[in-house]
Amino acid sequence: MNRLQGKVAIVTGASRGIGRATANLFAAEGAKVAVLSRTSDDVDRVVAGIVEAGGEAIGVQCDVSKADQITAAVDEVVSRYGRIDILVNNAFDGSAVLSSILDLSVDQLQRNFDTGPVAYLRFMQACYPHLKQCGEGRVINFGSMAGTIGLVGYGPYNMAKEAVRALTRTAAREWGADNITVNNVLPIADTWGAAEKEVPPPVNALGRFGSPEDDIAPVVLFLASADSRFITGYSLTPDGGAIIDSAR
Repeated sequence: MNRLQGKVAIVTGASRGIGRATANLFAAEGAKVAVLSRTSDDVDRVVAGIVEAGGEAIGVQCDVSKADQITAAVDEVVSRYGRIDILVNNAFDGSAVLSSILDLSVDQLQRNFDTGPVAYLRFMQACYPHLKQCGEGRVINFGSMAGTIGLVGYGPYNMAKEAVRALTRTAAREWGADNITVNNVLPIADTWGAAEKEVPPPVNALGRFGSPEDDIAPVVLFLASADSRFITGYSLTPDGGAIIDSAR
């Protein structure tokens, strides 16, 4: 407990799934959490749950494809809490991820980039001065095993998620001198209720999807905590053994 005591964290896409699980766990570990999502009602619901459990959080409505909203969101967090120690880039628009390479339009590809690596870059740039000032900043970006293996039919998604990994590796080298670590998480998780739907199990060593609360958020917590202070530029793969060693 209290592994993030005194820290301020931004978690994007925090209204459900992995983002919500991460926000809840960060708050339980003592962080003040900014819960970001496009939908105000969902944000308010997550914040209310954190406060009810004894944590501290604020909700910020933010469309990550809009540069001005990203700047405003970061400014609001700093205005409220005075600092930013941790940035978790989790938000992504998953509504246009399916396409073969042959049929892929530039507009569809651009949407994947706008809500993925471009949004992550903008958040990182906006948070950088605060991450540097805090003395031990943390950035955790969400990539995907889909990009690593080149999952068939997910052309725009694969390309955007691999761009996230390139962004992460480059920033890790450039920001290391500022004592800011930058890492990726490549999860396989049940974020849509596979237990209630006829979804085949993933092809991984453990033969199941991960739980956002029990399997994925603790990995994000590790990367956000002092325990990971000597790890940067890497892709951690809480995927049940789907791409063993190949993500590096």
